[in-house]
Amino acid sequence: MSRVLAGLAVSLLMAATVAAQPKVEVVVSGLDNPCGVAVQPETGHLFVADSGAGRVVRIVDGKIEDVITGYPLDVYGKGPMYNIGPLGLVFLDKDTLVVGDGGFKDGEECLRVYAVPAAGKPALKYEDSKAKAGPLAANDQVKGEGNLYGLVATKAGIFVTCNGDDTKGWIAKCDINGQKIGELKRFIATKEAVEVDAPVAITLGTKGELVVGQMGEINVPGDSLLSFYNPNSGKLLLNLKTGLYDIASLAYHPKNEQLYAIDFAWMKTEDGGLFRLERETKDGQQAIKPVKVAGLDKPTAMAFNKAGELFITVIGPKKDGEGAKSGQLLKISSGL
Repeated sequence: MSRVLAGLAVSLLMAATVAAQPKVEVVVSGLDNPCGVAVQPETGHLFVADSGAGRVVRIVDGKIEDVITGYPLDVYGKGPMYNIGPLGLVFLDKDTLVVGDGGFKDGEECLRVYAVPAAGKPALKYEDSKAKAGPLAANDQVKGEGNLYGLVATKAGIFVTCNGDDTKGWIAKCDINGQKIGELKRFIATKEAVEVDAPVAITLGTKGELVVGQMGEINVPGDSLLSFYNPNSGKLLLNLKTGLYDIASLAYHPKNEQLYAIDFAWMKTEDGGLFRLERETKDGQQAIKPVKVAGLDKPTAMAFNKAGELFITVIGPKKDGEGAKSGQLLKISSGL
């Protein structure tokens, strides 16, 4: 009887932490290590950093259209390893897209600003940026920064997560003055603030705070953190354990303001997926309860549109050059 009761208790616990599976639709396939997604204001078109292919594409009526091509490629990861080029994407307005570099050496990568062509028009080359911010080169005190992965923009500035100096874990910032993009500068040393490295995911909170997913070590399970910072001073406001492996992206639902995370889960990719991060109180302290919404194969980035549809890029099952390109852009329309 005790074994039956124990089994029932485990079942109830699992029910409390795993949500009903929503319908996951494939928007497009055949992508090569996609690592960024953004929704264009006004048009609602989806832009994807097709990173391993060295390009940024637009998805219109389920078809892939080149927008920016010719990005150099670098390699990231430790068993497996992935080709990467353009990474994070964020729109400043309908026609102004900012792209984070991933295809250069640390200390050489920039934020590049493009005036994107309209749908159906010829693509730009990666050199055709109208402005750029960076790089963050090494100096006597710090290492050079690279892999400009997570981007978020306010009216006053652009914030980007960097993976170069693991002793600091920088979030960088460049100011925006009208149409002018300022110098890219190191802003928040997250490793010093939370004692875990690798800031990767970033979004804006419901009160304008910076919300950061600290990925942590890819060979350490359950060390990802959720951290909140003042966007003006860089001061740490709150830091919470999540129990997730490797948070790669964060997004708030536009209608109910619920926070979601995707977990790449390098150590055990079958445990990765989309999670709802629910707030709770434990022993009088704020805490996070991650509720798994959907299992996903190596998710990398996500974005909501105004209607509350969620779009997620996944690398898929390909390993170290084996087989065809298996990256996809997925959509979840309901069940969140």
